[in-house]
Amino acid sequence: MEKKVKKWGMVIDQRKCVGCHTCTVACKSENNVPLGYWRSWVKGIQKGKYPDVKNFYLRRLCNHCDTPPCVEVCPVEATVRRPDGVVTIYYGKCIGCGMCIAACPYDARFFNPVRHTADKCTFCTHRIDAGMLPACVTSCIGRAITFGDLNDPKSEVSRLIADNATTVLKPDLRTHPKVYYIAADKDIMGRIRISEEYPEAIEEYHHSVPSKLSDYWKK
Repeated sequence: MEKKVKKWGMVIDQRKCVGCHTCTVACKSENNVPLGYWRSWVKGIQKGKYPDVKNFYLRRLCNHCDTPPCVEVCPVEATVRRPDGVVTIYYGKCIGCGMCIAACPYDARFFNPVRHTADKCTFCTHRIDAGMLPACVTSCIGRAITFGDLNDPKSEVSRLIADNATTVLKPDLRTHPKVYYIAADKDIMGRIRISEEYPEAIEEYHHSVPSKLSDYWKK
C-alpha cells in the first residue's frame, strides 16, 4: 500500500497566546536570524477603555500557501513548494532580486543582509525532516502552537480544525494558507492604522514587523 504524503500545517490558538514572544526568540535562535529581522513575530493591540482594557495577540509567519505567489514570481526557481506543502528557499539559487518579498501578501519575507538572499519561516524543515517539531512549537509556554499532518484526520492539527472554528489570513486571495487560527480577533488580522479616529485604544508594537523596511503598519 502506497504511503500517503504528509501535508504539514499549523494551528495557532490565540486563546492560549499570552504575547510572550518566546516563539519569536526561539525562531531567531534556531535559524540564526540576523539582528533586527524576524521569521516570525507576534502582533499585539490593546482594545477598550480603562479599566476595561484587554490585550489581543496574533502570531505571524509564512503561511506556506497551497498556491504561493512567491513561487510563481521567482525567476530562478529558488523558492519552491515541497510535496509536503512546505514553501522553502534554496539559498544557493536565490539571487536576492526581491520579487518574492514584494509578491508575498502576508509581509512574511525579508532580505537577509548576511546571506544576501530572501528569507522567511520554513517550518524548521531541518527539524521536521529529522522527525522533530518546529522550534516555535516546542518553546511555546502556553501550548498555543500545534503542528502536524493535515492529511492525517487523527493528527492533533486535524482534530483542532475539525472541532473549532478556524480562520486564515486574507482568505479572499485564495492562496489557501496552511496556518490556521482559533479565536483570532478580527481587528488585529489586517493592517492597523494608528490614528485618533480608530474606535479602540491601540498600542503599537514597533518591533513586531519582519524587517525595518516593511510598510506593514502603513495603510
